[in-house]
Amino acid sequence: MQAMNERLCVIGAGRMGVGITLSYIHAGLDVTLIDIKPRPPAEQADYFARVRDDLRRELGILCRLGLLDAAQAEVALARIRLCTREDAEADLRQARVVFEAVPERLDAKRDAFLWLGAACAPDSIIASTTSTFLVTELAELVQGPQRFLNAHWLNPAYLIPLVEVSRGPQTSEAATQGLLAALRLAGKKPVQCAPAAGYIVPRIQALAMNEAARMVDEGVASAEDIDTAVRLGFGLRFSVLGLLEFIDWGGGDILYYASRYLADAIDPRFASPAVIASNMEQGRNGLRDGQGFYDYAGMDVNAYKMERLAQLCKRLEVMDLLPRHNAARQPPAR
Repeated sequence: MQAMNERLCVIGAGRMGVGITLSYIHAGLDVTLIDIKPRPPAEQADYFARVRDDLRRELGILCRLGLLDAAQAEVALARIRLCTREDAEADLRQARVVFEAVPERLDAKRDAFLWLGAACAPDSIIASTTSTFLVTELAELVQGPQRFLNAHWLNPAYLIPLVEVSRGPQTSEAATQGLLAALRLAGKKPVQCAPAAGYIVPRIQALAMNEAARMVDEGVASAEDIDTAVRLGFGLRFSVLGLLEFIDWGGGDILYYASRYLADAIDPRFASPAVIASNMEQGRNGLRDGQGFYDYAGMDVNAYKMERLAQLCKRLEVMDLLPRHNAARQPPAR
């Protein structure tokens, strides 16, 4: 995508479609939001009124958060064109990128892609926002699978910066790079993953959420205490260090032995994967070995640690959780 005023099209005006639309209008781009469900005229008008109310409400939230003012919200809202399938084809022919966000039913996807294949420009990029279907499954429904990818946004789509991009074996490099560029125009931070169930975040969070629920069920701790532990321990640390980076900090061998203990004490599901043992055998335990999941050769490790700790302190400061030095308190008499 070359120009900032290029129009994008979003198919489906539900929660995800609205969230993607908000991301792009906030970034200054024009968006056509298309409802492809057939509706009688009066019902269609009522539906579009509700969608516009939803958009206004979400823009109002951005105003209350201080991310834009009322005048900017009106300018952003004016960048949206709501239309039906019948009125969308001129916009689709002009769109460089089209996001499909129809309901998570295969029949709905099939109908949308059959229509898009004929209506879109031949060199347009088509991206599904599905959280259910693999890109390899949906590519079979798309005319020109070389231009097709999955782009999994996380809710709320207009605030969360991450988008998980999954390309299929037929997806062209040009389409991949074009979609990544389009996502960056909206201020997103795309990551790429293979066609695998659960992408990255849903797969990890499903394990974590189920384990948290299991601990409540087992009486390990209350829901409130588990959530506090996640917010103030787990979540804080992993907002600075990625999971694999954290393994390197602590040491892969430490994880191996801790996992073996938990597997014996609780359940075999806690056993570490083969890559952890393999890294141990190769002397790749992390920072102290100079290599782990990451290569630290030639890195100023102390400076790197200080940078990460400074990032953690910034998060603690925002949450008013930084440890405070009490200069008034006197040491005990000896």
